[in-house]
Amino acid sequence: MTTCPTRARRAHRVSDVPTVPYAEPAAAVRTRVVVPLRFPDGYATTADVVTFEGLVDGKEHLLLGLGAWRERLDTLAQGGPAPLVRPHSECLTGDVFGSQRCDCGPQLREAVERITDEGGFLLYLRQEGRGIGLYAKLDAYALQDAGLDTYEANVALGRGEDERDYRAAAQMLRAVGADRVRLLSNNPDKARQLGEYGVGVDERVPTGVHLSAANERYLTVKRDHTAHTLDLGGLSA
Repeated sequence: MTTCPTRARRAHRVSDVPTVPYAEPAAAVRTRVVVPLRFPDGYATTADVVTFEGLVDGKEHLLLGLGAWRERLDTLAQGGPAPLVRPHSECLTGDVFGSQRCDCGPQLREAVERITDEGGFLLYLRQEGRGIGLYAKLDAYALQDAGLDTYEANVALGRGEDERDYRAAAQMLRAVGADRVRLLSNNPDKARQLGEYGVGVDERVPTGVHLSAANERYLTVKRDHTAHTLDLGGLSA
């Protein structure tokens, strides 16, 4: 299979996701440092990396301000277009080791460049394995090798299909002044949760489709089981 990073980028207006008052305590910016980034393919940019105090789950999530993010916030405050934002769940195997069993690494690389171009934020969320942790994720891989799909394997381990919670992500965005976003994601649940936690999602912008022989089943199940916005070409639904 070939990688198709430019497909499925049609933006989806999100008009049916309610934005409700946020009941959780506010988080606050803890530190902000400048970190130069360089990826294995040579792409380089600079990120303002922000840490927080008061996140509801107590985890060490990061917000990366990329491109003209300050200008985006200024425009937002005047009622203009929202910044482009991707909540990206940590994936050690994909992000660091280049695992082909998922599309996490290519999505991270794509998101950094696209957000840099437009101005906005990448949220790096410590939610390995859809929230079940690294060891459990590898246990789930073993069950997938025995025939279960990615969601069935989590359930077989006694866990939820997807245990990720985006309350902390909403806190982070509100702490930097982004109460409205353009969401770079194929996952409708991210838009739903952010809306429920008080961050308006003006539109959902799908990422490219990073398809390979090793992740074909994984992507197909995400498309068919949880309505991810993925154009997989001729693969049957």
